[in-house]
Amino acid sequence: MTSSLKNPSPISTPPRACRSRGTSVLGNHDYRGDAVAQLDPVLRKLDERFVCMRSFVVNAEMVEFFFIDTTPFQLKYWTHPKDSHYDWRGVAPRENYIANLLKDLDEAMKKSTAKWKIAVGHHTMRSVSDHGDTEELLQLLLPVLEVNGIDFYINGHDHCLEHISSRDSPIQYFTSGGGSKAWRGVYQPNDDKLQFFYDGQGFMSLQLNQDQADFIFYDVSGKVLYKWSSRKTNYFQPSIYVTAE
Repeated sequence: MTSSLKNPSPISTPPRACRSRGTSVLGNHDYRGDAVAQLDPVLRKLDERFVCMRSFVVNAEMVEFFFIDTTPFQLKYWTHPKDSHYDWRGVAPRENYIANLLKDLDEAMKKSTAKWKIAVGHHTMRSVSDHGDTEELLQLLLPVLEVNGIDFYINGHDHCLEHISSRDSPIQYFTSGGGSKAWRGVYQPNDDKLQFFYDGQGFMSLQLNQDQADFIFYDVSGKVLYKWSSRKTNYFQPSIYVTAE
């Protein structure tokens, strides 16, 4: 899980002092610039609140967050970049990078003893909005999440607010990308169950304790749009879901 200069691993662990600070993971627009510069540890020296690595784990005891570098999964960024230039330094060749990432991710998730396990990536896995589903993530990443009992996958990328429930597993998909460029006017349903969709600006909050996870979506004025909760009585029983609009 910890990076090594001799044999760098795709999964890193942030400094302990920074684990309660803001964390970020690269998206497609970050790769269109100098991605390596954004990962430079000198930025953390300038502002200790800034934590950005390709893929990393944040352990908060009852919950572990697995931040995943999803941009390299998207094949079109490699084969059809159009007018964009992607900074693949430290990533290419794609196949090796993804294979190592998935291997390390699987190992890290299997070692986790946290009651809640949450995966975070920039790209949508399931979405009914403009970008839609990301097939490469469904094919390559989702099986790793499912076999390791990940509770939630949280992403941005699509400029909207969404909650989608998998029909094949307990995993829940949450999109919180309503910071800008919303109101796309696109709706394209997929095979999973759409619980909530707001094609506008807003944000999401998540509150966790040992037994319950509470998600709330808000519009830009702070008005509550949607609430959803998941309860766990113990590790080995399925979650109980409660929805309130």
